[in-house]
Amino acid sequence: MRESAAERHDRLLGLVRERGSARVSDLASLLGVSPVTARRDVEELAGRGLLDRVHGSVSWPQDATPGAAGPGATGSGLVLGMLAPSSTYYFAEVIRGAHEAAARAGARLILRISDYRPQEDHARTEGLLSAGAEGLLVAPGWQDPGDPAAFGDWIASLPVPTVLLERRPTAGSPLDGLDRVCSDHAHGVLLAVRHLVELGHGAPLLMARADSPTAVAVRSGYAEALAALGLRAPQDVIDSVPAELAPDAFEEAVRALREAVLSGVATAALIHNDVDAIQVVQRLAELGVRVPEDLALIAYDDEVAALADTPLTAVAPPKREVGRHATELLVERLGQSTGAPRRHLTLLPQLRVRDSCGARLPQ
Repeated sequence: MRESAAERHDRLLGLVRERGSARVSDLASLLGVSPVTARRDVEELAGRGLLDRVHGSVSWPQDATPGAAGPGATGSGLVLGMLAPSSTYYFAEVIRGAHEAAARAGARLILRISDYRPQEDHARTEGLLSAGAEGLLVAPGWQDPGDPAAFGDWIASLPVPTVLLERRPTAGSPLDGLDRVCSDHAHGVLLAVRHLVELGHGAPLLMARADSPTAVAVRSGYAEALAALGLRAPQDVIDSVPAELAPDAFEEAVRALREAVLSGVATAALIHNDVDAIQVVQRLAELGVRVPEDLALIAYDDEVAALADTPLTAVAPPKREVGRHATELLVERLGQSTGAPRRHLTLLPQLRVRDSCGARLPQ
C-alpha cells in the first residue's frame, strides 16, 4: 500500500526527534523520497511549529524537549503520547495546541498518525506506550457510525491516563467514562443558522459530508438548530463529497444546490467543510449563481475559508484550545491520585463573519 503524506510526516518527525537535528538531504535518503518532497514536508511541518528549520537542516523544537519548559512550567519531564487521525487540516491546530501546552508543562509530546484508518489506532497507540508515553491524548480515526463499536473498546482499557479529543462516544459506553475535550459542533451550527435567519433568510440548506465525527455532529446539530429556532428544513440535506475523489457526485451535489437557489427553495446554505465550500462557490459561479448576491453561504471549520475569492463567513471550532485544554487536563490527571472525578469539557465554536453572507435582505 502506498504510504500517505501523513504517515511520511510521522516517520520524518520520528527521525528528527531521535536525532535532535538532521539535514534535509539526509532525511530524503532515510525516507526514500526525493529531496523536493523532503523539503516540502519539512516546510509544512515547520510552518505548523512541529520542527525548526535553519540553513538546509531541521531540528526538534527547543520548547518540545524535556526540561525546556516555558514560563511557569514545572519541568516535569513527562512523556505524553498523542494519536491523531491526521497531521493536516483540522487536526494541525489541535496538535499545535497540545504541543504548546506540553512545552509549557515541561513535558515531551510524541505523535502518531492513523490517517483515518481506525483499524490501525490500537497498534499506533501501543507504539506510543512503547516509546515511553505516560499519558495519552487519543483522537481515534473513526469515520463510519459503526467505527466506535468496532474499533473503540480497547481505549477504555489502556494502562495509562487517557483523554479523548474531539470524539463523543455512545452515552453509557465504557469510553463515555474517560476524560474528554470536544468542540460543541451543535452550538456552532446554531450560530450559523441563527446568523442567516437574522439577516432575513429562511431556514438555510445544509450541504455536508458524512465521513467524519465532525460531519456527523454538524448534521445532527443542523436538525437541533432548526428545532430550537422553530424552523423546517427547506429540503433534505445535500450529501457532499470531495470533488477530487468523486467528481460526478460533487457535480450532482452542486447542481442540486443550484436548483434549490433558482427555484426559490432557499437563499442561504451552510456547507461542511471549507474546502468543499470554496469549490462549490467556484462551480456555482460557472453555473450562474453568485455568492453572496444569489446565495448567502457559511462554511464550517474555518481552516481556509478566509482565503476564498469571496472570503467565506465560517464557523470556527476552537481546535487549538481543544489540544491545549486536553493536554493540561492530562498533565493534571497524571499528578492526581486515582479515583479523582473524570471530566467532559466542551468548548464553544465562534462565528467569523466575512463577505459571503452579504447584507440583511430587504424586507
